[in-house]
Amino acid sequence: MAVRVWLSAILLAFLLAASPIAQVAGAQSEEDAAMAEVVENADLGYVGDDTPVSGDAPLSPAPGVETVCVFPKNAGKIVPAGEETELLVGLQNDGESTLNVVAVHSTLHLPYDHRMYGQNLTVQSFYNASVPVSVQATFPYTFAVSKFLQPGAYDLVGYIVYEIDQHPYQNVFYNGTIEIVEVGGLLSVESVFLITLGIALLGLFGLWAYGQVQQLSKKTKKGPKVETGTGTTDANMDEWLEGTAFAKEKAKKNK
Repeated sequence: MAVRVWLSAILLAFLLAASPIAQVAGAQSEEDAAMAEVVENADLGYVGDDTPVSGDAPLSPAPGVETVCVFPKNAGKIVPAGEETELLVGLQNDGESTLNVVAVHSTLHLPYDHRMYGQNLTVQSFYNASVPVSVQATFPYTFAVSKFLQPGAYDLVGYIVYEIDQHPYQNVFYNGTIEIVEVGGLLSVESVFLITLGIALLGLFGLWAYGQVQQLSKKTKKGPKVETGTGTTDANMDEWLEGTAFAKEKAKKNK
């Protein structure tokens, strides 16, 4: 009976722990399905890094155009340095005219200051990518960060550029944090530094502890024993007792 109770409790705990995972997986699969329909008849083109897609003047979004971004099968937004990462850009055209998507590009920033660029990423251009009114379309975007980039958290800002009646517009489809990790290395530079620092601290602590033990052992050492004879003491006592009744009694006993 007790075994059955334990088995039931373990099964219940397993089901409770697995339910949030199932919910997250279901939510991710729904997002992937919603973004699965990629624009047809859209030719892709790639422009090198650091290539502008518009003039110096910043572009604004067009009224009625909304965007969303999904990292397929990558809910943690983990980006391996030096390898390609794919995301999907969803665009909903609720405006009054058909729009033509021109390009998708992104930039990498330091998380504490967006004025400091980490890297300008690939500009991916599109041809014949029109989105009619009241239509939602999905555009794939592939980028790769430099393999020499320091691993850690960075802010990724993604843009989609489009035209309506030959007038350029731009929407920010993603502005959030990604985690850049090293590829292939068992230990990163930071890990080696922390391990070395830990070993050094342990060594210093060992030397300090050894010094404390040595000082304690010196304090607890006992000095050499000094033996004193009793001959001198007895002679002095005889001088003090000379002429007393105790001395006379002692003299009789010695006779």
